[in-house]
Amino acid sequence: MTMTTKKTTTTNRTPTTKSVTSKSTRTTTKPKSVAVKKIELTENSFVHEIFSAISSERIGSKKIEIFQRFNENYIKSVLIWNFDPSITSDMPEGEVPIQPKENPEVNPSSSIKKEWSKFYNFVKGGNDTMSKLRKETMFINILESLHPLEAEILVLVKDKKLQTKYNITKEIVTQAYPDIIWGDRS
Repeated sequence: MTMTTKKTTTTNRTPTTKSVTSKSTRTTTKPKSVAVKKIELTENSFVHEIFSAISSERIGSKKIEIFQRFNENYIKSVLIWNFDPSITSDMPEGEVPIQPKENPEVNPSSSIKKEWSKFYNFVKGGNDTMSKLRKETMFINILESLHPLEAEILVLVKDKKLQTKYNITKEIVTQAYPDIIWGDRS
């Protein structure tokens, strides 16, 4: 007697076949699957939570829907900094030497939502009167005050590499926020 069971889910890992043989029963299973946990977003969600939720969506219209739900300037400023070719970071490329805090995820003292109004200091043409050393110190201080995943977003954005971690494209951003005018910012 042969029994076959089939599981249906949203995501699959690498296909594996598992066979169990006993007296007269042989069972073959399909590839194991992993259920994708949806992130519950609120108006106080961190940017990394919003971007993770957007990245986890496979359909572009769902991504656009989440972006439009969070139609906020702090999110737009991060996306413009990352995707607009006319914006050039005035920060050194690569890793940033920040001091790790004890239990930073428990109580971050700030967020991108609170700090976004200072981002103009870190791009060319934003605040040319501030010294390079002062800009870098200010950037590091902001990063150290953020949740580690929020800080990672800023480091990726300064190097225009947000799309290496999050499945977010300029095309999706343009569809979600048609009010963003790309270019001519420097």
